[in-house]
Amino acid sequence: MAKDSAANKKRTPVDDLDGEEQIEALQVVAFKLRDEEYGVNIFHVQEIRNLVDITRVPFSASFIKGVINQRGSVMPVIDLKKRLGIEETPYTPLTRIVTVIVDDLQVGMLVDAVTEVLTIRTKLVDPKKTVSDRAMEKFLSGIGNIDGRLVTMLNLEEIVGAN
Repeated sequence: MAKDSAANKKRTPVDDLDGEEQIEALQVVAFKLRDEEYGVNIFHVQEIRNLVDITRVPFSASFIKGVINQRGSVMPVIDLKKRLGIEETPYTPLTRIVTVIVDDLQVGMLVDAVTEVLTIRTKLVDPKKTVSDRAMEKFLSGIGNIDGRLVTMLNLEEIVGAN
């Protein structure tokens, strides 16, 4: 029997609308970066917290905003808009730090606002890359479609550099 892939372990069976069939679905934490909605698999998300003071680290990558104290440990914080090449905006009361864990690496990501937790049927996630910039393509894992609402799924392994 073939070994289950990590992607399959992150899917959850959900009852279909008629209640008879089970389908594969992803639970996604959705958030805003400017006017666009993005999402990451909920299994990577450890915590969502309000914006706190971030200590800048000299000579770090341009997309690393700095570090924060996370329960006695130092955690790097990524400016997700800068990492994805999206124009920066000022922080608001809705700005959040989404703490994710990827391959035992804990990282905070700055987002404009967390919107909700969504359940997306796996068959409604289009894995085709729709960006023309090859350098940016690696950061995306697909586009989820929920009743016409498009959510760009992010490839956290590439974003945090865990590969």
